[in-house]
This record gives sequence, structure tokens and C-alpha cells, in this order.
Amino acid sequence: MPCTSTKSAPQTAGRVLALPLCSFLIIAAASQICCLPFHPPRDPPYMMQFTHAAVTAPPLYPNGHHGLGLGLFLDVGAPRARPWPAAGSLFPTLPPSSKISLGNLNSAGCMEQLLVHCANAIEANDATLTQQILWVLNNIAPADGDSNQRLTAAFLCALVARASRTGACKAVTAAVAAAVESAALHVHRFTAVELASFVDLTPWHRFGYMAANHAILEAVEGFSVVHVVDLSTTHCMQIPTLIDMLASRAEGPPILRLTVADVGCSGPPPALDMSYDELGAKLVNFARSRNVTMDFRMVPTSPADAFTSLVDQLRVQQLVSDGTEALILNCHMLLHTVPDETAGSVSLTQSVSLRTMLLKSIRTLDPTLVVVAEEDADFTAGDVVGRLRAAFNFLWIPYDAVDTFLPKGSEQRRWYEAEVGWKVENVLAQEGVDRVERQEDRARWGQRMRGAGFRAVAFGEEAAGEIRTMLNEHAAGWGMKREDDDLMLTWKGHNVVFASAWAPS
Repeated sequence: MPCTSTKSAPQTAGRVLALPLCSFLIIAAASQICCLPFHPPRDPPYMMQFTHAAVTAPPLYPNGHHGLGLGLFLDVGAPRARPWPAAGSLFPTLPPSSKISLGNLNSAGCMEQLLVHCANAIEANDATLTQQILWVLNNIAPADGDSNQRLTAAFLCALVARASRTGACKAVTAAVAAAVESAALHVHRFTAVELASFVDLTPWHRFGYMAANHAILEAVEGFSVVHVVDLSTTHCMQIPTLIDMLASRAEGPPILRLTVADVGCSGPPPALDMSYDELGAKLVNFARSRNVTMDFRMVPTSPADAFTSLVDQLRVQQLVSDGTEALILNCHMLLHTVPDETAGSVSLTQSVSLRTMLLKSIRTLDPTLVVVAEEDADFTAGDVVGRLRAAFNFLWIPYDAVDTFLPKGSEQRRWYEAEVGWKVENVLAQEGVDRVERQEDRARWGQRMRGAGFRAVAFGEEAAGEIRTMLNEHAAGWGMKREDDDLMLTWKGHNVVFASAWAPS
């Protein structure tokens, strides 16, 4: 079967890898994994047939340059008792006369296939095959290459991390773990000012902020007290704009109560370098400067038990409420961290998932509005290969987009790609409650919300218009469309993030 990309976004074309001629042997081995057809770009002398002749293994990128430097740990250059690798013994399914062009291997589709075969080899505890595929991947996917290569390098690191955690292929992973660790991009801890500026670089979060704030403003019209419960991964970066909007309300600003879910170290990036007490004090001072009376409260809670402690506190507060308060739940990129049905280490005593339990608990609070902003992807497959394919065909988007707004080698770009790399590692290498990246697509979240007793609320044209204006500040690839009552952020026509609003039915 030919190797084809599973996404329609433009791929890097005509890129020729600067590898020595003997590297064609590794290309040949990889072609048998990918099952590539023969498309000769040049005359026959530039092609290489599979043979059983002894060929010296190609040198990998030096450690610290381009690739992950796995060659030093795989002992690629050491003398061997037999050729590296003998094509017939490695992949006997294709005849020795098969041929392969060098350029084809750099396609996203072939990189995905190599990663899939590597994942299968790891799951089968096949150290020899794992080592061989790691060798190929390290050659074709430098960590400082084009967007597809950087994406593949992140998946390579994640697969090695999975093997080291699960105990598979110890002979390989023990040797290369140090190389992967040294090449890994570590998640930056932001100051509040840094994080605010960082979020503004891309519509990834701003889209959800703007859609939610407009929906909230409409829903709380006429209420003198507004209680916002912020279930967010971005540490209240949405709230200053909401305060500004409430401050300019024609009927005057309401009293604002803000409850923040503090999930500690269990949440995904970005990470903040200050406590929520400090952050809350800054927000209260900002609200005061806008003539908004604000009360800030932080509740330690965990997605592993469906935010039970938070919901319990909200229920107690509701018992003493006089009914004049608008309760808003702002869910921004955090609901997907609640374990779903595939969470192997979560013991459920009921036939419903923790997500369903959470949404039904929220419904019993009778909120005025629930806003959900999530990535439109599905990372809930129980098998690692299923998650790998889904993640590879979604997470190319941030790697592709970053090239349009951050220069290569910049500090902010390293921060940005480290966050994406963290997500890749969590999807592939973690299991049970430690695997928090469990996105579900827009349709599935809609089913869950309706099943919990909510009805969709459409976004107004004013919100859509302001989002379009905001998108004009960014690269031309960003767009927006309506999906039923929801709004969808797109990149080059591909769905990225959806925003939906819900009221009790």
C-alpha cells in the first residue's frame, strides 16, 4: 500500500536529506515498513537495490546536532558480526529486488507509518526491531527540521519514554533514555506577564476566551451578582478581559465572585511560577481598578475524581444562596483531563463514566450557563497505536502553525513546542489517571452535554464578528466557521478548537 499523508495540509516538498550514499540501505529498510512503491526521480545509478551485501552502517547525526544522537547509544558505528541490517533478515516480506526513492521517505504519511511500526515493536517487546526503526526515525526526523520532522521527533521521544515506563525493550530504552532526555524540551514556568503575552501569540486560547466571554456577558444580563467557576488550564488569563466587559455593562458592573480550580501538578501545561493566592490578589486589584467588586476563591481539586471537592463546595454555597446569583461554569481545555471510559486504572462502580458523572453533577447545580472550549480531537483510544494515529493527524497543526509566528531558535518557540511535546508524551507514554490528555471531539461532547440535561445556546453575530477581527491579527491560515450552534477555530481548513455554550434544558 502506498504511503500517503492522512492530512491535506501542504507538506514540505522536494526536500532532500543530506545523508551519505550508504544511508540508502536504511532508506531501503524503512521502505519495507512503509510499503512504498518505486517512483524513480532520477536515472537508475541514483537508486539502490536491496541486497545481502555487507554495507557499513551510516553515521547518525552527532549528539546535540539535528537528530537526537541515538547513534551513540545504539552503537551504530561498532563492528558487527553481520551487515547492518541484512535486508532479507530484517523485513522478509518484500523481495530483495525492491527499490525506493530517497525523497518519498520524508513524507508525513511514511513518518506516521514508521512510528506505528515502532509502537507495535515496543508493545511486542521486540528490542531488535525497535532499535532498527529508532535508527531510521532518528535519521529522517531531526528535532530542528521542518514541521513534520519536528513532530516526528516528538513522537519518537514519547515512544522511547513509553518503552522505558512499561519495561518493554529495556536493552534499547536504557541505552537511549539519556539521549532522549538531553534532547527533550522542558516545560517553561511562566510569570503572569509572560503567560499573558504568550497566550496572545496564537488564537488557540484567545478564540475560546472571546467566544466564552461574549456568551457569559449575554447570559448574566440583569444579574447583580455573577459567580464564575473557572475550570481552565491557562490560570485565569481569560478573566481580565471578562472583568473589562462586565465593568462597561450598561446597567453597571455586578459583584463578581471567581472560584478557581487548582489541580496542582496533575494539570497540563502551561505552568505558572506563582501561587493562586498571589494571582488572586492581582486579579482583585485589577478588578478594583475597573470599579468591579470581586471575591476570589481557590479550591484544590483533581480531575481524577471528576472535581468532586469543587462540586461539593459549589453545592454547599448554593444552599446558602438567595437565588439572585448567576452561576457560570467556564470550562476551557480542562474537561478532557477527567478520565473517560478507557481509563484502565480507574475503577468505576457504575456503568457511567466520570465525565458523565461530572456533567450530571454540574446540572444539579442549575447553572445559568456552561461554556465548553476544547480541541476537536479524539485521543481516547485504548490502544497506543490508535492514539498515535489520532494525535499525529491533529498535532501537526501547532507545529505547522508555529512556523508562521515564531522564528526558528527563539525562546518562545522552544516554550511553545515543549508544551506540544508534553502533550505527545502524555498521550503515548502514560496510562491510567496519569494520562490526562484524553480529548474528545465536538460531537461527543455535545452528546454528553445533552445527555446530562443541557441544551445548546447559539453564539451571537457580535461574538463571531469580534473573533474574525481577532483572527485577522494572526497568520492567514487561521479561520472560523459555525458548526450548528457552536463556533469552530480552523487552521488551513482543519478543525482545531470548538467553543460551545449550554444552558439547563
